[in-house]
Amino acid sequence: MDATGVTEQPTSFERTQSGADPTDARGSLLGTPEPAQALPLQPRPADPSPCAPAAPGAQGEPPCPAGRAAAEHAQPAAAEPDPHRPRPVPEGIPAQPDAASRVAAGPTEAPGVPGAQDRRVPGASGAPGTSEPGVPERRDADGQERRSGRGLPAGRPLPMRRHGDRLRFVGAATRRIARGMDLDEIVLGLCRATVPTFSDAILVYLREPLPVGDDRPVGPLVLRLRRTDRIPAERDPEIGFTPAPAPEQPAELSQVTNELCEVEPGSALGEVLRGVRPVFTDAPHARSALGELLGPDSGLTVPDGQRTILAPLRGRRRVIGAALFLRLPERPAFEPDDLLVAAQLATHSALGIDKAVLYGREAYIADELQRTMLPETLPRPTGVRLASRYLPAAETARVGGDWYDAIPLPGSRVALVVGDVMGHSMTSAAIMGQLRTTAQTLAGLDLPPQEVLHHLDEQAQRLGTDRMATCLYAVYDPVSHRITIANAGHPPPLLLHVGGRAEVLRVPAGAPIGVGGVDFEAVELEAPAGATLLLYTDGLVESRLRDVWTGIEQLREKLQATARLTGPDHPPPLEALCDEVLDMLGPGDRDDDIALLAARFDGIAPSDVAYWVLEPEVSAPGRARRLARRALDRWGLEDLSDSVELLVSEVVTNAVRYASRPVTLRLLRTDVLRCEVGDDVPQLPRLRQARATDEGGRGLYLVNRLARRWGATRLSTGKVVWFELNRN
Repeated sequence: MDATGVTEQPTSFERTQSGADPTDARGSLLGTPEPAQALPLQPRPADPSPCAPAAPGAQGEPPCPAGRAAAEHAQPAAAEPDPHRPRPVPEGIPAQPDAASRVAAGPTEAPGVPGAQDRRVPGASGAPGTSEPGVPERRDADGQERRSGRGLPAGRPLPMRRHGDRLRFVGAATRRIARGMDLDEIVLGLCRATVPTFSDAILVYLREPLPVGDDRPVGPLVLRLRRTDRIPAERDPEIGFTPAPAPEQPAELSQVTNELCEVEPGSALGEVLRGVRPVFTDAPHARSALGELLGPDSGLTVPDGQRTILAPLRGRRRVIGAALFLRLPERPAFEPDDLLVAAQLATHSALGIDKAVLYGREAYIADELQRTMLPETLPRPTGVRLASRYLPAAETARVGGDWYDAIPLPGSRVALVVGDVMGHSMTSAAIMGQLRTTAQTLAGLDLPPQEVLHHLDEQAQRLGTDRMATCLYAVYDPVSHRITIANAGHPPPLLLHVGGRAEVLRVPAGAPIGVGGVDFEAVELEAPAGATLLLYTDGLVESRLRDVWTGIEQLREKLQATARLTGPDHPPPLEALCDEVLDMLGPGDRDDDIALLAARFDGIAPSDVAYWVLEPEVSAPGRARRLARRALDRWGLEDLSDSVELLVSEVVTNAVRYASRPVTLRLLRTDVLRCEVGDDVPQLPRLRQARATDEGGRGLYLVNRLARRWGATRLSTGKVVWFELNRN
């Protein structure tokens, strides 16, 4: 009692417990147990006369306002009790011990202050580890308190203290697992979520191979060790109970040597996997299953007791793997409630893996569909070099309606096609595939570009009423150095000249394919040697941030800037040019698929072309042999004279036999020697085996044996039979 006659009381009414730390800073509350003594009541500041202390166990109204204030402090939310009715014991709080037990245990509550209860767990001053009255302490086998972590070595993670902690952990772990899109991300999320919060180490086994959807595995059940993770051995002693962050590349459990495990039917491991529920490995059958999983030669030491959980991973239809959670002896063992946590983690991981496998299969199908509908490799026609690029709209939409194509035509010509079907879905890809096949068929008939677009328009109308597409079809002739272009609502092409000037070609826009009843117009333009033609889809020049004409102007400026890097006399390489063009795309410019086709016009010089017209007479084969010999002598290819004369004689003889109009003969000298013979007969020749008694039928057999390549193409006016020979 101080000078004012008022006795100090602690601000929080503490109840001591056995086993408390005697060095705690809270002084007398944690001191040696003493018999409970009555505390004098505190008077109000305005009342000069203090009240007499109340007798212990007295009932009724407190004799002074200070007593009422103390009672209100002890029960702030309770109504004023009936003075003639005993106060009931609150639910969930055990009955108070008798006086003898209170004396033995130490002071528990102050007389005159009913209901005052201690709401802190002794151990560390101000420690956040809280407890509730009526909930007994949990201690492990070594006497260490599990909720507050007292007695654990420095650097070990705090154990989960109550059911709320488990629920919060499961929620955070499942969210982390659900963020994964592919198989590796989901397995990594499981490892990162459980180590070190739930376990000290984890091993994840997955089925090899993983079943997809409703596929039924035909082979035995084989588990492969997919990933391991553990707490690093190096710990910072100053971090207390907070676990150190996991490294970027987690340390592997080097003791595990059995990466493949074949599950035998009826074995202990098979029974555990069939049971689906996680189990502790201290049971005999679970211990046998663990030995089968790790293998007989494994050096991994499994702690005794409930320190290892084996959790099967079950997808929608079947078991797809297993997860092994381990805790070291320095850490409290697992509790029965931890089996529920392991079950939740295993269920969410297995379902995520199942969906990731299905998503991977769908992505594979989409990639294969898009790859097969686009050219696998571009042809190498005479007089032109080609390069292409294709970019999907996004990683989640890998298929679309954009396509490009390069089709060799008779006479060393080549057709360049680029198109765009509305949308970027499987339906758009299917329509694109049909239109591309139709364009290849029409190009084989050697129809003019405007006729090809007209037939594509009819095909789109047959596919459906809302099948719309844009297309640009161009035919390049390397001999005449001319290009013929027809457009169906597609962005205009750009031509990059040798000097570095880029221009937008003036091509009639036309209506999109699928509108119907629209005539298409073709224009013929110069295609000088060394120039580059760029065909593209609108995804390259149009986005939410810019309109199509602004994008076309930016593309033209990009081409000129790229050409200046190589100088006015050397055009930029095609592959590098395509990469530079795609670099103009900004972060928000990928709203649609992008198809890009670049063609470098090399052309064929007039001095490398020899052309004649032969009348369909009996003397035509002999004249063809003489003309071919003179051309080869002029080009310095005398070594090929015998072969060329023989093959030209055979092909011209077949043409003269059935033709009614003049026959054309053309020789082209490029990297190979190409010979083309044209007539007005549409029937294509077929290679067949002549009998011993036949007088003819051996001409194409000789061509097939001596020529590097040969073929026949039907034209609107007849056909062309051609063959090639190596110059060296």
